Amino acid sequence: MTVQRGKDLLLKVDQTGAGGFETIAGLRATRISFNAEQVDVTSLESAGGWRELLSGAGVKSASISGSGVFRDAATDERARQIFFDAEMPLFQVIIPDFGIVEGRFQISSIEYSGSHDGEATYELALSSAGALSFTPAGA
Repeated sequence: MTVQRGKDLLLKVDQTGAGGFETIAGLRATRISFNAEQVDVTSLESAGGWRELLSGAGVKSASISGSGVFRDAATDERARQIFFDAEMPLFQVIIPDFGIVEGRFQISSIEYSGSHDGEATYELALSSAGALSFTPAGA
């Protein structure tokens, strides 16, 4: 994978529930992380006292965060509505030259801020709410 522009890492939300994905406008920074809990099965019989983990066990999760400025009334309104209605719509994360991660996420926090001499900004945090799919770039 070659060097990529940060602005090419996109977060999209299904606007209508029918697969109509639109980029959440105004994001300046986006981050996705994948996590897998470990299940420790170490016992007195573990070779040399080394920790042993149970393969394929544990809970997998993903989290997304982003911050930016208000630019598009439609996606701003959709994000607010998702939060207040506790919806878990489909989201896509486009990772340049890597692929697309798609699945249901819940907006776990949304923060708004601004100063008297600057633009209004927001921050989002999303938590995975089910199985995610991955489509490699170019597939």
